Amino acid sequence: MTDVTTAPIPKKDQGNLFQKLELDMRLLGMIGALFILCIGFNTFTDGRFLTPRNIFNLTIQTVSVAIMACGMVFVIVNRHIDLSVGALLATTSAVMAMMQTQILPHTFGLGLGHPMIWILAVISGLLVGTLIGAFQGWLVGYQAIPAFIVTLGGFLVWRNVAWYLTDGQTIGPLDPTFLIFGGTNGTLGTTWSWIIAIVASIAAIWAMWNGRRAKVAHNFPVKPMWAELTLYGIIAASIFGFIAVLNAYLIPERRLERMFEARGEVMPEGLTVGYGLPISVLILILVAVALSVIAKRTRFGRYIFATGGNPDAAELSGINTRRLTVKIFALMGFLCALSAVVASARLSNHSNDIGTLDELRVIAAAVIGGTALAGGFGTIYGAIIGALIMQSLQSGMAMVGVDAPFQNIVVGIVLVLAVWIDIIYRKRVGAK
Repeated sequence: MTDVTTAPIPKKDQGNLFQKLELDMRLLGMIGALFILCIGFNTFTDGRFLTPRNIFNLTIQTVSVAIMACGMVFVIVNRHIDLSVGALLATTSAVMAMMQTQILPHTFGLGLGHPMIWILAVISGLLVGTLIGAFQGWLVGYQAIPAFIVTLGGFLVWRNVAWYLTDGQTIGPLDPTFLIFGGTNGTLGTTWSWIIAIVASIAAIWAMWNGRRAKVAHNFPVKPMWAELTLYGIIAASIFGFIAVLNAYLIPERRLERMFEARGEVMPEGLTVGYGLPISVLILILVAVALSVIAKRTRFGRYIFATGGNPDAAELSGINTRRLTVKIFALMGFLCALSAVVASARLSNHSNDIGTLDELRVIAAAVIGGTALAGGFGTIYGAIIGALIMQSLQSGMAMVGVDAPFQNIVVGIVLVLAVWIDIIYRKRVGAK
């Protein structure tokens, strides 16, 4: 018998620095665009854009759209679209507001401030959002109605269902515990924020190190150790830098005094306390991590990308694409309800215009973040950066004094440019 040996896999070409670090060029492009935006607006606002206060506000304003954009990645990757997300947010927000102010206190006799009110309200909102999403997915998957039509109908239906649930009124005030999910009313404080930064850095580095070990175990090429350590440093520095900026935003002295007075204490003279990481941002981080794991490590995630890449081949290989569609839209509905928790808590009430135009913002965030409208490709982190770019554009233009109509014009132009650049990028990559 002939002795056959397996030749070792050759090492990667050294290339330039970016190739050695194996950085995603699309990700670098988005980060570069965000950096240019921030520097530009900071210049035109005399340094007010990049202050800790504005960055804090920017993050909490981005959360609700970013959460839905993460779910929209799965929808678009699967070659569908969801035009009803803003209306669904409004409906679930109305459900939770009515539960807190009318149904639970009056119908079930739970007094205002009862510890179960916010829990039952959130559960009801998440359940309603998931069921509506699953119903729309059933219409798309099992009844073969195009997602564009189903969700366009949903856009009209659920926005007005929200109006009828509240009789067109603003509902509030909401439960005080519920409000901690909104932003300034609920933060971790500086100490716990630093702890979260340490845990997040260790978790990220550990995940990357495990990935390297798996490649080595299977004789796959890996980055040089110096490149690996450089990436670890960049990730840790980014996490700690972000937390440092949030911790630098100090609670106003008068508000701090009221907080001490509410506890029957006297505030020490000269005390300063930072807000730290908002709970809403922590929710976004957890959603992003969970969906990234689903996308990369679960059968459900692999089925989504396989179906988006080639639906016919996916069905022939045994994937139940109709059931998969129901699950994707149910997940989208769940995330809309979760976004409603954040959005209504930030506003401290439910209003009729909550979630207005969020459909366009969410789709734009996913597309600007690199999700292919043709299906088959998209990333969770890209959607979050896309949402941050969108919010930075709007906030920056508002600070500069740009009129709202022109803001929408600029956002529309940026969306078209993002898709055009993405098409050019894919053609060049495919040509290599």
